[in-house]
Amino acid sequence: MVEHDVKDLNLAAQGKKRIEWADADMPVLRAIRERFEKEKPLAGKKMSACLHVTAETANLARTLKAGGADLVLVASNPLSTQDDVAASLVKDYGVSVHAINGEDTETYYKHIKAALEHDPVVTMDDGADLVSTLHADYPEKVGNVLGSMEETTTGIIRLRAMHKDGALKIPVFAVNDAQTKYLFDNRYGTGQSTVDGIIRATDFLVAGKKVVVAGYGWCGKGFAMRMKGMGANVIVTEVDPIKALEAAMDGYWVMPMAEAAKIGDLFVTITGDIHVLRGEHFALMKDGAIIANSGHFNVEININELEKMAKGKNENVRNYVDEYVMEDGRRLYLLAQGRLINLAAAEGHPASVMDMSFATQALTTEYMVQHKMPVAVHEVPEEIENWIATAKLKSMGVEIDELTEEQKEYLASWQLGT
Repeated sequence: MVEHDVKDLNLAAQGKKRIEWADADMPVLRAIRERFEKEKPLAGKKMSACLHVTAETANLARTLKAGGADLVLVASNPLSTQDDVAASLVKDYGVSVHAINGEDTETYYKHIKAALEHDPVVTMDDGADLVSTLHADYPEKVGNVLGSMEETTTGIIRLRAMHKDGALKIPVFAVNDAQTKYLFDNRYGTGQSTVDGIIRATDFLVAGKKVVVAGYGWCGKGFAMRMKGMGANVIVTEVDPIKALEAAMDGYWVMPMAEAAKIGDLFVTITGDIHVLRGEHFALMKDGAIIANSGHFNVEININELEKMAKGKNENVRNYVDEYVMEDGRRLYLLAQGRLINLAAAEGHPASVMDMSFATQALTTEYMVQHKMPVAVHEVPEEIENWIATAKLKSMGVEIDELTEEQKEYLASWQLGT
């Protein structure tokens, strides 16, 4: 059996059912896996991936393995691992997995270390922890890495900062910035799964509540849209004037967090930045306010300040809900320890939307090993995006028009006017 560190291999049977259920709703990735099985474009390539270990990710892992990759998979978030899926990947599919739900920081980085000591030539990240640790702790291995794929906004921010500082030593494809990813995964996937996680954790009635959405990127847009559709009064906080203007014209209240903190019933951070909610805001929140995060890391909420301000803490008053009792008796409820609520308390994005994201990952991996790329943060090639969108439409039974030769000529010319 392949090397592994999972909770319990006896969970594999249930995990396999979940993987197969997700696979049924991932036709584009399945088509790629069938081609990879025949062509083996990743044959002999050692890969390490730091991703959320879910049923959907399992089908990406199966696809990479079908392509010939020697893969090690570790978790990108301590609370997102589905232990039964991890067990099944090891036992049923022969994938080396190092991931345990609820693992502590020491174990998390032990698993990152295992992924890098696999000596990968290609890496795949969801938050840039693998690439940043590679550069910081394994500089001798950097020269062997052909490149990486990054799947989340937070990771792209970190990688662009590394490149700007001259610290990035490998090429990276910004899979998160692909239209077949952020327009669907971020907007519809995060939007729906964040609502799912909050309701599962709290049994919260959305209708009539004031819901504060910190950040109006694609994830924030998706979540705000879902909350509005369920009857919430949605408030958006932003630092970007363009996004704030867009939110206002989409019909949301827009105000500073210092004002929103006084009236919000539910606060959700989706920004990719640090300490979006902090002491000055906790001091203003009303009794019973619920605080959650759907940005990649738990740093969006200053939990240390919340801990210091509270006179008491009651853990797990419900699953994934910790109650903080403030000096004046107010109770604030933090969900999932400030980690990704949609993956901690729910199951992450639906398989249908991850079908496109992981198809983009798989095809970009193939492109990476076939092309020598310069050190930079690269966009996903347009031909990959178009192929995935076309395949997804076909799987949905949707047909579209094609340009006539006359229309192509008109769009390619400047001589023809009105």
